[in-house]
Amino acid sequence: MSKRAMKLSVENRVNIVEQYLTNEIGIARAAQDAGVSQETVRSWVRLYENGGPSALLPAKNNKHYSKELKLSAVTDYLNGLDSMIEIAKKYGLRSKTQLQNWLKDYNTHKDFKTTSGGSYMSKSRATTSDERLKIVLECITNDKDYGAMAIKYQVSYQNIYQWVKRYEELGEAGLEDRRGRRKGTMPSRTPEELLQDELARLKRENQRLQMELDVTKKFQELERRDRWRK
Repeated sequence: MSKRAMKLSVENRVNIVEQYLTNEIGIARAAQDAGVSQETVRSWVRLYENGGPSALLPAKNNKHYSKELKLSAVTDYLNGLDSMIEIAKKYGLRSKTQLQNWLKDYNTHKDFKTTSGGSYMSKSRATTSDERLKIVLECITNDKDYGAMAIKYQVSYQNIYQWVKRYEELGEAGLEDRRGRRKGTMPSRTPEELLQDELARLKRENQRLQMELDVTKKFQELERRDRWRK
């Protein structure tokens, strides 16, 4: 945050938010006037909509949230019930950063213990090669969010990490379960199978790149709309 933003009074923040909400200025102009990023202005707007002008006052103490509330917010997000911003708003969080931190804790087992005292998802269940492929593809399309996939599919973080790594190196062949098989007891991959795996990998890579391009175009369109609101 810039020095100007740090010195910005609560009254000025409220004024900027209210001008934005009444469509007197757009998000870009609001950020420029305040000397902050557009995301910061959006967080002010969410606070204002949740608690009125007083919500923009500096927090004197860290608010305590129960384990149950944290778990409910995290599972809402992981189950795709709403966006991170809307879930933060639903649970009265000051910003989505709190939810992001809870997700990080949940994914790395720093919090959200089970009633028996063990870490949630400390052990992994058995999976088929088809399940592993499904998990890996979803993980890759979700920016390799290993923790979220571990929670969703009830398998360990480390297993998913290794599956993705092997898949990127060997394709679907890397997801075959060779445990308990002595070296040489499984048939080698034929040149035709290896070629098919490589073609499938290239196809998936093209699909991923197209998805990233579509997201970028959508973001640029939203930015243009914001500029037109000025």
